[in-house]
Amino acid sequence: MQGEDGLPPGQVPIERIKRWGTDHPSATGKVPDIDLMKWILTVDGEVQKPLKLAWSDFERLPVVVSVSDFHCVEGWSVLGCKWEGVRFSHIVALAKPKKDASHVLFECADGYTTSLALSELAGDGALLATRLDGMTLGKGSGFPLRLVVPGKYAYKSALWLTGIRFTKEKQLGYWEKRGYSDAADVWKNDRFSR
Repeated sequence: MQGEDGLPPGQVPIERIKRWGTDHPSATGKVPDIDLMKWILTVDGEVQKPLKLAWSDFERLPVVVSVSDFHCVEGWSVLGCKWEGVRFSHIVALAKPKKDASHVLFECADGYTTSLALSELAGDGALLATRLDGMTLGKGSGFPLRLVVPGKYAYKSALWLTGIRFTKEKQLGYWEKRGYSDAADVWKNDRFSR
């Protein structure tokens, strides 16, 4: 249900996304230092073509621009964020998930995880972002790579990505194991497990 201001229920607008470690403590208590010369994105699990992408490989993938609103489970939203990155659907096309792959587990450099149904990542909305509002992601914003999933609370938009694992079954991530909703639907005010 949309409010009169166009925001999901329980949300108030702020000017910019809070940065982990500067404006806000990170979920795991760590904001990782990532060396692009050593960074690898591993795509594996229930796929026909596992991938290991160095930063130079990732930079060669097709980049798109996507504008979406960003909503934190804590009750703040930033409207009209301009993300640049690679559509998740492009990774799907490269890795070729097996028929029994139904979910995707995202793994991060700080030990954080979250998972989504493969169907929730379909279409043009889900993005592996490298830039926000014309600038390279900063350390506190997920540098060098973060997931963006519009319509979900921000804890589904994992930062500091290092792994994408296609799975046969749903696996609860860091916050989902601690009582947050696995669905995380901002329009249904779906913040916590029932």
